[in-house]
Order: sequence, then structure tokens, then C-alpha cells
Amino acid sequence: MDAQVIVVGAGPAGMMLAGELRLAGVDVIVLERLAKRTGESRGLGFTARTMEVFDQRGLLPRFGEIAISNHGHFGGLPVDFGLLDGAHQAAKSVPQSQTETVLEEWVLGMGCDIRRGHEVLAVKDNGNEVEVEVRGPEGILRLTSGYLVGCDGGRSLVRKALEFDFPGTPATLEMFLADVKGLDLAPRMIGQTLPGGMVMVGPLPDGVTRLIVCERGTPPQRRETPPAYEEVSAAWKRLTGDDISHGEPVWVSSFGDATRQVTEYRRNRVFLAGDAAHIHLPAGGQGMNTSIQDAVNLGWKLAAVVQGRSREALLDSYHTERHPVGERLLMNTRAQGLLFLSGPEMQPLRDVMSELIAYEDVGRHLAAMVSGLEIRYPVDGGRHPLLGRRMPGLKLSGPTRFADSTEVLHSGRGVLLDLGDNPELRRRAAGWESQVDIVTAELGPLPKDSPLNATTAVLVRPDGYVAWAAPGSHGDLPMALERWFGPRR
Repeated sequence: MDAQVIVVGAGPAGMMLAGELRLAGVDVIVLERLAKRTGESRGLGFTARTMEVFDQRGLLPRFGEIAISNHGHFGGLPVDFGLLDGAHQAAKSVPQSQTETVLEEWVLGMGCDIRRGHEVLAVKDNGNEVEVEVRGPEGILRLTSGYLVGCDGGRSLVRKALEFDFPGTPATLEMFLADVKGLDLAPRMIGQTLPGGMVMVGPLPDGVTRLIVCERGTPPQRRETPPAYEEVSAAWKRLTGDDISHGEPVWVSSFGDATRQVTEYRRNRVFLAGDAAHIHLPAGGQGMNTSIQDAVNLGWKLAAVVQGRSREALLDSYHTERHPVGERLLMNTRAQGLLFLSGPEMQPLRDVMSELIAYEDVGRHLAAMVSGLEIRYPVDGGRHPLLGRRMPGLKLSGPTRFADSTEVLHSGRGVLLDLGDNPELRRRAAGWESQVDIVTAELGPLPKDSPLNATTAVLVRPDGYVAWAAPGSHGDLPMALERWFGPRR
């Protein structure tokens, strides 16, 4: 075979997946239709959960100084994200182009084979391998791999070629997104509706202004090329009365409110991740962030199976865990779209929602939903409150060389935190050292309500989620280790 895994698409999801696979030593080829990065930045910033993901791989310093904020919204209604517990706040104004640059440099540094200017024409799952027909600079070629992952966006050729079911609702409107220089406009939050639609203004670095424009009643168009800036400025003038035609567009794009999700994230040897698996109205910057988290969930599992360390049944948990996350994503983005894109008839609901958000529990619930902090994967049995949730970032002391519970995940391996210096625990974990690092440590002072009080051991998956904890898990440690990391060696 040409590679153990082929990844189609070099966007944030594809690059993150390639990085996770290379961390585990998997041979990866990334195929990208475009000859170079576009420089466009549809995604802007990271949710708190994505900040955690980058931190657990030691990637945050590569982004330089990151502006963070507790200010967010749900459907244009202000939400205080400071209500959330966690080591990180959301990052603002990190352009997607920078995210793609950082991730590409990371995976290239690990020897990943990225082939730009290679357009996938056809995909065939032969049962024991996947065959890809590709048009590259040197003509048509065929590549084979053990597995293939489509990270090739909302119009995914991989999804279409293998006829994945993609139910949902079509677009009902068209919105313009433009980054423009030479404009002097006051910031305007999303959700400040106008009689004919909605506009948003957000300042970006280097004198660039981000505009979003939506005219109600404008039918969606299936475009093969980006809209002209003249369309954006004309719509802006109809809605606001202001002339912005003198602006200098950096780039212009359009999108709609189509909402769809594949019924299966895995079919035999082919997987879908990111926008290839789910499309929705951009609301709260969740699309890119969810896509990156799809990749992190899949990457370590696929690596373990490819290398023969875990049984293939482990791959089924990718759909089991991430499909419900996608469903929640589609639900909340549709709800947000109703709030900030509808006309005056929706104002009573906006007023009621504003009253509800003022209650701390409601605000925390909505903030966690948009941030991805509400995610809890199903775990077989057990009463420990952290089972299925992310391991919180906590300082470590004692005999360990690691500063905190995030640093122990930098290598992309599983971690067994022995918090009681228990030789018997370490003896029972013997045989899994090739996949799991056993770290004996102590936690610093914990609040009285911390879920880790009285906890003596925690098994953390490579993606940062807790698979077993003591006391509080049904089943012995070796059972959990075998479930997630394969048979004892």
C-alpha cells in the first residue's frame, strides 16, 4: 500500500487528524485539491474545548499571544462564558489561515506527506484496502491505503463517491462573508436585526473589517465562484443605507443555512470528519472547532487499530461518540439561526430568551453547549462524575516530572494517573506500557466540590477523556485498559 491512512483534505480537520496519526507513528498521505492555502479565514477563534485540545498537544505556544474573552452569544443574545469552569477561555480573532499554517507546520515537522494540487476523482473500498484515483501535476494516479478519511468539506467528494446518506434541510437563504480594508464602521454585534435582514461588523487586525450580510427573502444560489464585492456592498446599502463600495475586499465568500448530517461516520474502511460529516449555519464559531475535535477523537483510535494494538471494534466508538455531538451542533445552530436571522415576529422569543439567560444556570448551560464543554461520552457503568468527561487541567506534584495533567498528554498516548502511589495498581497495568504512560503523582489542593476528591487513580484516553477512575468505576482496571487499548502484551 502507498500509506496506512490517506486523509483527503488539508483543512483544520485534515491537518489535525494527520498530526494525531503521525504522533502515533502512522504512515499518512494527505491529498489536497488546492495547490496552496487560500488565506481565507471562515473560522475565527477557538472555543474553550479546542483551546484544551491544542494545549494537550503543546500547540498553544505556536499561535503566539492569543486574545481571550469571556464574552459570547447564543443566537445574538449575550452570554457570559466566565460562568464555565476550566483552565481556558475562548480565543478571539485567531484567523483560520493561521490555524491551518500552525497545524501544517506541526505535521510537516513529524514527516507527514502532504500532496497539494492533488484532486481526488474516485474512491473505492475494496474490503481489504481503499483505492483512490487522483489527478495530480503529473497526471492520473492510483493510490491505496488501509483506511481513508474524508475531511474534504461540505461538498465532500468522498461522501458522494461512497453514497453516504446525508439527510437534512436545504439552504433557505444566502449570506455574504467578507473581510474588507479601508472601512470605518462601528462594531455591530450579530443579532442586531434590521427590518430587511441582519448585518454584523467586527474589527480584525491590520485594519481589516469582517462583514456578514444577510437579506431576508434572498434565495440561495449554488455558486461555483465567490460572489463579487459589489453584491456585498449593494446588499449592505439596501439594509443600512450606507455606502461601503469604496472598501478594498481581501476576500469574499457566501454561505447558507443548509443543515445536514451523515447517518454514519464510518463505513467499513472509510470515515468522514468535520464538514464532510455535518454542515450547518455558522453560529458561534462552532464548525471548525467541532471538526478539529472529530479528528482528535478518531486519530488515536485509528492509529491503534492500524498498528495492530487494538481491535477493529474500537473504531465503531468514533460514530457512537461523535454523531450525537454533531446532532447537538445542528440543533443549537438551527435554534440560533431562528433567533438572529428571523424578523420582528421573533422578538418576543428573543425577549424571553434574554430573561432566561440572565439566570446563571441557563447561561452556563448555553455557554457549555456552544463551547463543547457539555460533552460526555458513554462509558460502561460507574458512578464517578468524571467518567466520559475530559480530565480537568490540574497541577501535579510528587515524583512526576510533569507539571500538570495536560502536559502528560503531549505525546498523544494514554495516561494512567496513580494518585495514591499504589504498587498494586501499577502491577495490574503491567502489559500496557507500550500504549499507556503510568504517572505517579499528587494533585494540589482541590475545592470541596471537586469530582477528584478521594480519587486514587484515573485512566485518561489520548484525547483527554476519562475512561476509568477509582473509586467509582464498574469493572477492574485491566478491563478498561483492554477496552480502550487492546489486549495486554
